This record gives sequence, C-alpha cells and structure tokens, in this order.
Amino acid sequence: MPIIHAHITAGPSAQQKTAFMRTASQAVVDSLGAPLSSVRLMLHEVAREHIMVGGETGNDSVVFHVHLIAGRTEAQKQALFTALTQAAGSALGIDGANVRVVLQDVPNTDMGMANGASAKSTGR
Repeated sequence: MPIIHAHITAGPSAQQKTAFMRTASQAVVDSLGAPLSSVRLMLHEVAREHIMVGGETGNDSVVFHVHLIAGRTEAQKQALFTALTQAAGSALGIDGANVRVVLQDVPNTDMGMANGASAKSTGR
C-alpha cells in the first residue's frame, strides 16, 4: 500500500526516470517488506527554476512524500529513508545531501484500498 510521490528536478532522460522509479519501488519492497504489487509511485518533475535549495535555484533535488499504513517500526522507517536516498543517488546521480524523505503514517481506517474498501476492512 505504500504511496510515494517523488518530486525530482526536471532533466533526466526517460530511461533514467524509469530506472529511478524501478529502483525506488524496489527500495520500498526491500526496506519494508511490502509486496511490489502494493507499491504506488508517482513521479513529478519540477522545472529547475522552480526549485530552491540552500537559497539557490537550479540545484538537483529529490523530495519523496511517502504515505504508509501506520504500524511500521522506527527501524523500518530508517531503512526506507536510507534506501530511497540511495535510489536517488544510483539512478539519478543525486547527492544524498539533496534528498529528503517525508513519511506520513496513515491510520488503517483512513486509507482506501482496491474497490473502495478501507485498509482496516481488508485486514491491514
């Protein structure tokens, strides 16, 4: 069920973006033990002139917004932070200092699953 919005600086090729999405999706699987079929990742490209890092525009940046059903351990979350940062580095060449991961735990009553059922009603 993990839902990830990855905001990246515009510029990577189609092949790099595909590699990034695959690598980031696998990072979620490896760090959380989530099945790949449950991972949803949306890629958002942001024009260089619309990103400011450290008071300067045009810098490479990746920001992940991750929504998870509540219940993951702190160790799992730390593993996810590390894995997503490494995914941005390996697939896009982004320095880890320019990667941020924002994680939001979502109560199982507040996450809609397939066919409109709540995560709680599906046993998650």
